[in-house]
Amino acid sequence: MTIERTDKEIIIKLPATTSTEDVQRLLDYLSYKTAVEASKAKQEQVDQLAREVNKGWWESNKDKLLRP
Repeated sequence: MTIERTDKEIIIKLPATTSTEDVQRLLDYLSYKTAVEASKAKQEQVDQLAREVNKGWWESNKDKLLRP
């Protein structure tokens, strides 16, 4: 693996044998870091939002998952 920094970008070169799933997880993480970089939200607020989203998802999907 090599990492280069230019004036305009950072270039990361990985071996062709690197799992595309691993690369996707890395890109997802970097996207997350970029998105929250300037956030002023407190962890408590983030946790509450996550609980609300999860509850809403469960309410929408529980009938599909809990079949008799």
